[in-house]
This record gives sequence, C-alpha cells and structure tokens, in this order.
Amino acid sequence: MPNRPAQDAGRWRDLARRTASAAVLAPAAIACLWYGGAAWIAFVGLGAAGLAWEWARMLRTPVHAAATTILGIGLVLALLLRGAAPPALASGLLGVVLLHFFWFRRLAPALGLLVIGPPAIALIWLRLGSAGFANTLYLLLVVWASDIGAYLAGRLVGGPRLAPAISPGKTWAGAVGGLLGAGLAGWAAAAALAAPTNLNAFILASVLGLVAQLGDLAESALKRHCGVKDSGALIPGHGGVFDRLDALLAAATAMGLMAVTTGNGVVLWR
Repeated sequence: MPNRPAQDAGRWRDLARRTASAAVLAPAAIACLWYGGAAWIAFVGLGAAGLAWEWARMLRTPVHAAATTILGIGLVLALLLRGAAPPALASGLLGVVLLHFFWFRRLAPALGLLVIGPPAIALIWLRLGSAGFANTLYLLLVVWASDIGAYLAGRLVGGPRLAPAISPGKTWAGAVGGLLGAGLAGWAAAAALAAPTNLNAFILASVLGLVAQLGDLAESALKRHCGVKDSGALIPGHGGVFDRLDALLAAATAMGLMAVTTGNGVVLWR
C-alpha cells in the first residue's frame, strides 16, 4: 500500500519548490513588463528561446532547428516592431513556417514555430497597446491564479481524474479550482488596474482560465507522445520552460486574437 504520509510530505515539498521558483520568476516577469520596450522583448525572447530548445529536444528534431526557429520568430517580431498589421504578421509567420518545413523536410520544426510564434508575438503586441501594461498583467495574473488554484484544489481535494489517459495527476476538482482562481484573480486585477470593473472581467478571466487548462493538457499529451516526464530541466523546481509556460502559450494566443478583433488600445475586459 502507498505510504500516505510520505506522499503528503512529497506534495508539500513540491509546492514549496514551486513557490520558491515562482517567487523569483514572477517578480522578474512583472519588472520587465513594467519597463516594457527592450526589457519585455528580451524577457519574452528568452522564454521563446528556451521553448524552441526544448521543442527540438522533445521531438528529436535537429538541434539547430531551435536556432532557426528563434530566427524565424525574430524576423516576424521585427515586422511587428516596424508597425506591421496583424494580417502582415500572420502572412510573415506562415511564410517562415513553410520555409522551415521545406528546409528540414520534417513537420515537427514547422509545428514548433506555430506553437511558439503566435504567443510570443501576442505577448509583445499586447504590451505595445495604450492599455498594454494593464492587459498583459491581467493575462499573467489570471494564468498564474489558474495554475495555483488547479494545483491546490487537486492536491487538497483530489477526486476523479480529469483525463487519466493524458495526465493522470489532473482532477476535476483541480479544473474547477483553476477556473475559480482565474475568475477571482481576473476580477481583482481588473478592479485594481482599471477601476471601476464589472462582471466581464470575471467572465473573460474564466474563459482564459479554461483555455490555459486546455493548453496544459495539450502539453501533457505532447510529453506522453514523446515519452518524457518533464519537457526539460531549465527551471529549478519546475522542470522545463514548456512545463511552466504551456498554459500561458494558449491563453496569450487567445487574448491576442481578442485584441485583433476589439483593438489593441482598449482595456479588453470592458
């Protein structure tokens, strides 16, 4: 029979490691977001570089595919910083993806560009708007709260598994906890950043929380397909960059698409 006290102690040690790493990473992200400009671009670029490296390792593609992935994303970001419109950015990214596919003659490197490129573009583009700091900080807080709420509810409540064939550790209780955490964090962040606020802030945050959890499940399915437990070991206590940013990749892409339809200069939860 499993040793329950040892399991509980291991879970709390895991939570302590996650908390310690988050205590370093979250302030760094917020500081770069606050300064904006080159600081935020460098922070997002560093994350994209880590993602590209792990993608190449997990899917066993040529290692130099990681470098060309970053180069391709960099070219599209250059278009963004020169004021290119979303259709031009999408066309540029699609062109780089096709070049990548024909260069490597493999689908995985091209898919890596599609997975990493849009959220990197969205995070930088969102920050460039007149409401960029508020919108991007709202996004980060919602995703972090979703992750924390899901982890705590899953560990403390447990219960039926959400998708045992994909990720045996995830539970329905964790999914509900993640949605509640995201919604409450979004409402509180909206009230603090651009008061007065309304129910839209809670609804948008809940939708982003759902998208974030789907992104987490997608990354779990990818790791199961690749036969790995963690995407890497670049972040102490957290595993790989993908392990920490999977939810943000999905949520940032969704919020970027929303900004395309509503305009990047408005507060998106109003």
